[in-house]
Amino acid sequence: MLDIKFIRQNIQTIKEALKARNYSFDLDGLVSLDQRRREIITELDELRSRQNKINKEIALLAKEKKDFSDKTNEAKNLGREILKYEHEFKEIKEKFDNLLLRIPNIIASDIPQGTAKENKVIKTYGSPRKFNFKPRNHMELMQNLDLVDFKRAAKITGTNFALFKGKGALLSRALINFMLNLHTKKHGYREISPPYIVNSQAMLGTAQLPNLEEDMYKIEDSNFFLIPTAEVPVTNLYRDEILEEAQLPIYQTAYTACFRKEAGSYGNQTRGLIRVHQFDKVELVKFVHPQTSEEEHKKLLADAEEVLKILQIPYRVVLLASGDLSFAAYKCYDLEIYAPSTDMWLEVSSCSNFLDFQSRRANIRFKDSNKKLNFVHTLNASGVALPRLIVALAENYQNEDGTITVPEVLKDFIGEEKIGKE
Repeated sequence: MLDIKFIRQNIQTIKEALKARNYSFDLDGLVSLDQRRREIITELDELRSRQNKINKEIALLAKEKKDFSDKTNEAKNLGREILKYEHEFKEIKEKFDNLLLRIPNIIASDIPQGTAKENKVIKTYGSPRKFNFKPRNHMELMQNLDLVDFKRAAKITGTNFALFKGKGALLSRALINFMLNLHTKKHGYREISPPYIVNSQAMLGTAQLPNLEEDMYKIEDSNFFLIPTAEVPVTNLYRDEILEEAQLPIYQTAYTACFRKEAGSYGNQTRGLIRVHQFDKVELVKFVHPQTSEEEHKKLLADAEEVLKILQIPYRVVLLASGDLSFAAYKCYDLEIYAPSTDMWLEVSSCSNFLDFQSRRANIRFKDSNKKLNFVHTLNASGVALPRLIVALAENYQNEDGTITVPEVLKDFIGEEKIGKE
């Protein structure tokens, strides 16, 4: 959420950001509501001051046993006028609060302007593997090895769900352990195991609500949602709390399942594991001092990158253009890994800096050395998401005989050099 004082003082900046995002928003309507809201507050303050004065005069007249009927009538009229303004204020505030929640974050000055076509590849690691045989896609590889079962998953639940089996389930568990160990033991994150169900206030705090509600799984007749990402419960750990400056930065990591409706059509990106409604992910969340958030953003990106470097999977870092940013992000890098069978780059992590956009919504503050309260800056990244990681791992590590070589870092956990048929 943006500070209304910032909006008032930076109307042109906000308009430019909205245009760059190609985001339709009634900014003039918000400003008008804010102006009327403040006018009503001033009117109410004056009326209540007069009401208090009259009440004192009535009390004095009553003490002196003098007639105070005129003052009583005046007080009643003031009371009716106050009620009228309070009713208008309530209506104005509801509209104002709703609009304030729907305005997106500002954007960094150094990101490309335009749609996703203007996303900028700023780094590439590794080269796509050259095969001396025709490579199989991940579905053929994994189904032949009985590692994943889409038909039974569909029977149990529905389309775009996956069921991992045997060594497939073991591979998923190995990757989760590898990533959690890397982030906790080397990168300094503290592991969190949060609930997979959150309330609407938590979803509001990280900006999934109100704009993205149609993509979320809401539990009917309740105030609860299945989490779309561990970002939601982990960021809300400190909702409505005041931290000490010495506590910052705080690094948290969590493994969870994630649940998303993924409404819309994505063509061949719905095949197999590329786009599913439930998936596992290791998340990285930071709470940092505003003065260090840019530096912390770069470190966060490096932490997520190291997962892919160790696994030796070709990847690239993409700086997102203004029109491709998420609603809450100020600046975002995507990590994309290479899938040989489709010659596609698949996003496995969005590494975002939100500035104080989320912390204002969730009311997460810290007390500085001067005892002044400030909003923390929040950042997060996938570190990383499993389904597409498994797609790229299977396809890049496949062998001509249909087996999959186990990456060096996972061999002790898997207990084999290659994954073949059981």
